[in-house]
Amino acid sequence: MTATLPALRPTNPRFSSGPCAKIPNYSLNMLEDAPLGRSHRAAVGKSKLAEAIDLTAEILGLPEGYRVGIVPGSDTGAVEMALWSMLGARPVEMLAWESFGEGWVTDVVKQLKLDAVVRKAPYGEIVDFAEVDFDKDVVFTWNGTTSGVRLPNGDAIPADRAGLTICDATSAAFAMELPWEKLDVVTFSWQKVLGGEGAHGVIILSPRAVERLETYTPAWPLPKIFRMTKGGKLIEGIFRGETINTPSMLAVEDYLVSLKWAKSIGGLSALVARASANAAAVNDFVSTHDWIANLAVDAATASTTSVCLKFVDARIKDGASFAKAVAKRLEKEGVALDIGAYRDAPPGLRIWCGSTVETSDVATLMPWIDWAFQAEIAALS
Repeated sequence: MTATLPALRPTNPRFSSGPCAKIPNYSLNMLEDAPLGRSHRAAVGKSKLAEAIDLTAEILGLPEGYRVGIVPGSDTGAVEMALWSMLGARPVEMLAWESFGEGWVTDVVKQLKLDAVVRKAPYGEIVDFAEVDFDKDVVFTWNGTTSGVRLPNGDAIPADRAGLTICDATSAAFAMELPWEKLDVVTFSWQKVLGGEGAHGVIILSPRAVERLETYTPAWPLPKIFRMTKGGKLIEGIFRGETINTPSMLAVEDYLVSLKWAKSIGGLSALVARASANAAAVNDFVSTHDWIANLAVDAATASTTSVCLKFVDARIKDGASFAKAVAKRLEKEGVALDIGAYRDAPPGLRIWCGSTVETSDVATLMPWIDWAFQAEIAALS
């Protein structure tokens, strides 16, 4: 154990992977323009929702014809809307390399009872996209929030595919470049990279996805909350700010604050750069300490948002207990909150490095991880 505690502490110790850290210098006073106590169907409510939709499309750089909708149920609700509304029209391939991808496999195979091809990879790896048949509908996560691995690019997805690509990008949107022309349905929650509040999801549809919705009726009944068409036509209001159920206008205002901050610092390229710098600060530390390693096997697929680490010291016999003890020690000191690995993932640490996190805070945390590790090793003696 080091003799003294590190001299500096992170200004913001919030490294949770969702809900994530608020934007720098955040204050509740920023929400004063929220139309509280007003109907979201009133002009003021619809204008706020429409503004959030338009800013989302602008900052993400969506192609012409792509539609953005704010939906209930966080990212989970957005993914479920896509699965239940679009799958079944043609064969399906499900790709999973972490717990949320596994959840989508369960829904499609056991709930929708589709005879899907299922491709899986262990934590720290991704499936081989060269083996995937994109003439089928393909469902996958872009970034494994619980495994710390991501697609490095969309090169393996053909532009002339016959099937739809349905991508859960909840911990990638706004922090990673996404090849929109290769993606037909993209979902995320604004509680991740932009540090928004929970309960709301976003679904983005390509023209091909809209065509599927307007030409295909699933064999199973659809709950009202999943329905995006009426009379064989897309319910355009969903994508103009007329949400399916009542949204929190306070949460919408909070999202608008984050979007305007993102635009003010330079938009998507600046957001990507911030996340990349944060992840680099962790990786620089890992590269100089032989008792810790990135869970990602291949550096090319290592996440820049949900950076997952594992302890590899031979003296550690009970990895789960050791990792929990390190995380608890850091939380007790008030320097890192909520950085234990996800419950279904291998034991270790998960440090959120998304775009709202300051690189100086990530760098300041690293000596504390060293201190906590040495303290727990000493406790084993």
